[in-house]
Amino acid sequence: MVDVILGLQWGDEGKGKIVDYFAPRYDLIARFQGGPNAGHTLYVRDKKIVLHQIPSGIFHEGTTNLIGNGVVLDPITLKKECESVAAFGVDFRKNLYIAQRTHLILPTHRALDKASEVSKGNEKIGSTLKGIGPAYMDKTGRNGLRVGDLLDKSFTTQYIKLRLKHQKLLDGLNFQEDLSDWEEEFFEALEFMRSFKIVNGEYFINEKISQGKTVLAEGAQGSMLDVDFGTFPFVTSSNTISAGVCTGLGVAPQRIRDVIGVSKA
Repeated sequence: MVDVILGLQWGDEGKGKIVDYFAPRYDLIARFQGGPNAGHTLYVRDKKIVLHQIPSGIFHEGTTNLIGNGVVLDPITLKKECESVAAFGVDFRKNLYIAQRTHLILPTHRALDKASEVSKGNEKIGSTLKGIGPAYMDKTGRNGLRVGDLLDKSFTTQYIKLRLKHQKLLDGLNFQEDLSDWEEEFFEALEFMRSFKIVNGEYFINEKISQGKTVLAEGAQGSMLDVDFGTFPFVTSSNTISAGVCTGLGVAPQRIRDVIGVSKA
């Protein structure tokens, strides 16, 4: 069975603290959607740390953590987060797994996000400029690069092809900023990621469930930011409600126990 913790509003409801509190009771904590625009604040030994992509169970030694295929992952942010986690003495490589179908956020996704938002003028939607929307657009457009592609010899060729496509769009938006520093940092982060445990996420999590392991799905943002049922167009680019768990982790609906709802005002 998979338990799900979600936010009822637009995020910032304190979900990270709740997940951190319940984490020791579960065998696996999994992120199923969103990107580095999410931020779960935790206090470890009275020190503050904000996790944007790593599941909040990372500080519990007996807990496995999975970044699911429904997430869009920024390698640069992930590397910085891992370094922050390591500063607390945590061996993140021991209990952090990444689904091979998880899509990557490229430097040009961040550029497209910024260029698009600037072009809207007074009609901006308030994007966090993290490249999340453009990454999801490439996912649905069947152009995106995934974590599993890192293990393919043709990755660089695929990257160049997608970058050229993005550059044409950026030229049309009159985006003039130099991306060379972003790209250098990006490829350094990719090398860092190649040493991670990259798994077939849906098989990985369903095998755990079949073994009787307990699973907690950690939602990002809040229900009102759901791309379908939120306050559109002022929403995020993924499904933040429990339905997103099915596609974001690859589990069947009957295996989900929804932890959302209000019993008291």
